[in-house]
Amino acid sequence: MAGDGELEALGYKQELLRDMGAFQNFALSFSIISILTGAVTLYGAGLTAGGPRVMLLGWPLVALFTLVVGLSLAELASAFPTAGALYHWSSILGGPGAGWATAWLNVLGQFAITAAIDFGLAEFLAPLLGIEDSRTSILGLYAALLLSHAVLNHVGVKVVAALNTVSAWYHVIGTAVVVGAVLLFARKQPISFLLEGAPPLKDAVLPGFFAGLLQAAWTFTGYDASAHASEETKDAARNAPKGILMAIIASALAGYAMLVVITLAIGDLPAALAAKNPFIFVLEHALGGLGTALVWLAVGAMWFCGLASVTSNSRMLYAFARDGGLPFSAQLARVSPRWQTPHIGVWVSVAVAFALAIFADALSVMAALSTVALYASYGLPVLLGLLARKKGWPRVGPWTLGRWGPVVNVIAVAWVVFMVVLMSLPPNGLAGLTLSATCAVLLVAWFGGVRKIFKGPAVLHAPPAGPPAA
Repeated sequence: MAGDGELEALGYKQELLRDMGAFQNFALSFSIISILTGAVTLYGAGLTAGGPRVMLLGWPLVALFTLVVGLSLAELASAFPTAGALYHWSSILGGPGAGWATAWLNVLGQFAITAAIDFGLAEFLAPLLGIEDSRTSILGLYAALLLSHAVLNHVGVKVVAALNTVSAWYHVIGTAVVVGAVLLFARKQPISFLLEGAPPLKDAVLPGFFAGLLQAAWTFTGYDASAHASEETKDAARNAPKGILMAIIASALAGYAMLVVITLAIGDLPAALAAKNPFIFVLEHALGGLGTALVWLAVGAMWFCGLASVTSNSRMLYAFARDGGLPFSAQLARVSPRWQTPHIGVWVSVAVAFALAIFADALSVMAALSTVALYASYGLPVLLGLLARKKGWPRVGPWTLGRWGPVVNVIAVAWVVFMVVLMSLPPNGLAGLTLSATCAVLLVAWFGGVRKIFKGPAVLHAPPAGPPAA
């Protein structure tokens, strides 16, 4: 297969089952972005911080700049189609140290995003099931959700790929049903309502609008999953970049339509702001029993999102461990001989996600932590690629930005820096402190001895392949 030859040229042998088509690769990223998860779970956070205008202006602002970042990552995914993705790109373009740092940031971000998705689902699901709203009850439900995702990811890529295909259609149809139901049956505010703000956040440095961007910023993460699944995707040099970009575009358009109509259906803004879950409050008060049914529809999408997140997380662990970059790398790099999946990586992903939820203690903190860590891991390879353009990349893929590459890269890096700083300030201070502490530990570890033993991925030692980038 062509994909196997590309992988061998990058220094690896094919071990994972290469069975994903183009749509399944897109579906993986689309399921992790999951507008019926991020936009819904953090709807209250966005509304409370910035009011309706965050939905009107914040979502398209974040979506536009996310697409710029996605364009930069898509070009790299086409040039270097491996499961290591961001980690490999930074290593190739900036050396083992840059790759090692990128990998750790991405691993931290993926642990945090898995935690935020499933913990958010547990909080969302508990009142619907009549479960006591206590820390112990939520953690128990959270553990059960993680367990369901671990078992399915262990069983095999065919099952997960099939479920991701179902998930993509589920999100498309589910979003259309929510939008259609609200448009047809709910009383709606005038369009001018979308320009209203909300009371400023208490004890916060940031204006409410900027703090409210967390909703969209967290939703638009995880699209690098298409690149992480490169070694399981047919014709990955073309299909992985398409998966990244189509997931962002489809999510941006569908999510915007949903947020606008839901926000226009708010009958009593102060009451919605005071509700424990504003999204549930709006739908149930606008549509009654139909609204409750639509809430359950969102629950299914959240479950699919968590499943896809564990898939991406485990593939990143596998790729990094394969090169000796993690503690217990020999174990984490194992592939199940029966299922051809990185089964130990799967179980470590959910175990660490559970522990992280206990540490972070709040959904907003987990979401902010995953956002800053993932954005940082996206920005590093893009910056390194920009700096390496003058010398020429060691190989170029069939999907390229051409002469527009430097301009797109500069805008992408600037946006990443802005978002990392924004999401590290109060009220997301713990996320900023955790990221700063992680960077400090990485620096101490690298110069304290890791640089002497970590030689980077096999791709650094593979023979050159392909012409240099223009």
